[in-house]
Amino acid sequence: MPKAPAVPTIKISPRAATRLKAGHVWVYRSDIVSAERVAPGALVSVSDHRGKNLGTAFYSTSSQIAIRMISHEPVPDLPALLRQRIAEAIAYREQVARDTDGYRVIFSEADFLPGLIVDRYNDILSLQILTQAMDANLPRETVISELSQRLCPAAVVERVDPRVRELETLPPRPSGLLQGAKGSTIFTMNGVQFHYDALEGQKTGAFLDQRENYAAAAQYAHGETLDVFCYQGGFALHLAPKCSEVTGVDSSRPALEVADQNATLNAKLLNGKEIEWIEANAFDLLKDYSASNRRYDTIVLDPPAFAKTKRDLDAALRGYKELNLRALKMLRPGGILVTCSCSYHVSQVHFLEMLASAALDAHRTLRLVEVRGQAKDHPILLNIPETAYLKCVVASVN
Repeated sequence: MPKAPAVPTIKISPRAATRLKAGHVWVYRSDIVSAERVAPGALVSVSDHRGKNLGTAFYSTSSQIAIRMISHEPVPDLPALLRQRIAEAIAYREQVARDTDGYRVIFSEADFLPGLIVDRYNDILSLQILTQAMDANLPRETVISELSQRLCPAAVVERVDPRVRELETLPPRPSGLLQGAKGSTIFTMNGVQFHYDALEGQKTGAFLDQRENYAAAAQYAHGETLDVFCYQGGFALHLAPKCSEVTGVDSSRPALEVADQNATLNAKLLNGKEIEWIEANAFDLLKDYSASNRRYDTIVLDPPAFAKTKRDLDAALRGYKELNLRALKMLRPGGILVTCSCSYHVSQVHFLEMLASAALDAHRTLRLVEVRGQAKDHPILLNIPETAYLKCVVASVN
């Protein structure tokens, strides 16, 4: 075995060492005891306060998460390790991604590639680089080359989060095509087709983590249906074939325009049924509809993250409760509520407690049909709770 090159050593506190030994991969800056001079994004050797080696990590000079572990061993050949991890991530998706050509290929720490997100939309790959280490030339070039070789996309696009780059003190970089000339495509989830524009929309372009929840909700939806925070029509288009009427609500006109284009794309599936798209603030609309005694058989609530940090938890729970309380009052007996949260800081326990409280206040009884999470291509590591973030509850209302 080739001798590992010398890398800087960072010594961490007993608390951080215990956390790593329990299977987590993060060390916060406050838990660093001593460190040699380290370049941004460098590989480092991590040891506990007694000097016992704990493995190899990526280092950030600016993030509060200063260390992200990548191996329990020395890493003599970083490109080889990255290629191996990419191959393993792709192999895992071949096992779990069904009825779709749109799925997450790499999910950062959950695929042992911290700071890297890659999504596939048919023949286009969309990637996000979130750390100093992954943004360095060698990892960046290795990742793009290996993905291109293994998946043969028509194009590779980078979606840049300016705030993340600022936090990592990385130079500004525009979103754009890295390979190929194709900027749009059509991808399919559960037999439903969607337009994808590589440089538009949120995150890497669509909410692939809800893919399995779309199909699950369609099993129970019926009658008059209201899809709130519908974005580009994910739930609405899946539910429409099972429902007599569907209305989608979102505050973003561009998102609704794409949703309408997606409806046209699925005209055969919808069999002539039209979906009504309404541009509105969800809280205001639910308040008005509830006051005017509007009633539905199925209501979907899929809001954006209300709790970006732990400090936001109480306000987030109040927001979720208001939405769910109004929705519960608007559902007919036997109706179906599909309600979601993508806030990691709102745990499943918090979310179910909020829902129980809303049901009591609405004088309704909820029967849980399914309690779900993110799609399997967004894997959850038991020892890294941050990898589990999406909650989706399907409930029958009496």
